[in-house]
Amino acid sequence: MRELVRRIDAATPPGRDRAVDALRAVAILGVVLGHWLVTALVTDSGTVHGASPLQNLPQLAPFSWMFQTLAVFFLVGGQVGVKSYASARALGTTYRQWFGARLARLFRPVAAVLVVWTVTAGAMLATGVGPDTLHTLLKLVLSPLWFLLVFAGLTAATPLVARLHPLWPLAVVLHIDLLRFALGGPAWLGWINVVAGWLVPYCLGAAWARGGLSGRTTRWVLLTGGAAATALLVLFAGYPASMVGVPGAAISNLNPPTLAAVTFGLAQCGAALLLRGPLRRVLARPAVWAAVALLNLSAMTVFLWHQTAMMAVTTIGLLAGGALPGLHTVPDGPGWVLARLCWLPVFAVALLVCWAAFRTYEQGRGGHTKVVREQRPARTAEVRRA
Repeated sequence: MRELVRRIDAATPPGRDRAVDALRAVAILGVVLGHWLVTALVTDSGTVHGASPLQNLPQLAPFSWMFQTLAVFFLVGGQVGVKSYASARALGTTYRQWFGARLARLFRPVAAVLVVWTVTAGAMLATGVGPDTLHTLLKLVLSPLWFLLVFAGLTAATPLVARLHPLWPLAVVLHIDLLRFALGGPAWLGWINVVAGWLVPYCLGAAWARGGLSGRTTRWVLLTGGAAATALLVLFAGYPASMVGVPGAAISNLNPPTLAAVTFGLAQCGAALLLRGPLRRVLARPAVWAAVALLNLSAMTVFLWHQTAMMAVTTIGLLAGGALPGLHTVPDGPGWVLARLCWLPVFAVALLVCWAAFRTYEQGRGGHTKVVREQRPARTAEVRRA
């Protein structure tokens, strides 16, 4: 292990901004922990259905602010995408080659998930599992794929949006919400915000790649302005306080994104940019950097299999013969929250098993050697990065 740490640190280019990798890792871990904390599988008369502690404990809504980190992922995606495309063009790589390489890295792990769950779903139906239970489980597995589709779409549009000012998609989100909520427009208009809403942090990342957002004043304006706008929207405009979806709620800030979700994302982007300096200092430690590099190499594997890991633990727990607190019980009180926190290490172990089984679909053959190879300073590495 020490040798691996030394090799990763030694092979990392001196000019590499390690904070970018750290922000991506934080974004992925935020999503994973958020799902594990707000998603419960409850058994009722032989049927499994989903539930959320935010339904019965709305006072926990502020905790969703820490784990809804998608804006940071799109911020980093915009920054890396623009730099990667510029490097590809400088090397004479065509757009098709560049986009194909990035798309393959993004969607190779998806194929493994779809195959495994197609077989699993067929086996469950054959053994008498009800359609409602199967629908609940498949929804947990497949719903995160919307994020990859949006990210792939924005990546494809990188040459077009590389210089687009973030205020333009922000204005689209504002007008869509005015039409939906103030003027009684059709609900389907909100789905325009799936692209426009996440285009805001992606364009911020593009501006960052061009050398913008370098001043601390700009970053503080993003943080404080985004936070203030979000607070005003929640307190006086009727937007939900939770930044994740709550089953049964009339409005979801995330599905599709609302103006409150986008302004909250602006605050997150400002905080992320302000944290770059402290993150760089922490990542100067070889062991910390090696952990971040390894997580980034398996980011999609972790993202795609974390719900499966939780469901596997929940299913195995049923063999105990009764409903286990924090695992099968209704999330209706502080006791459930404490019990669920105790289950997180078990979920992590199950996810580690999934990672060991399926990481090669993202990394390819070569394992740890590939970690070092992808840290080389060659400009072609930028083309391959996802």
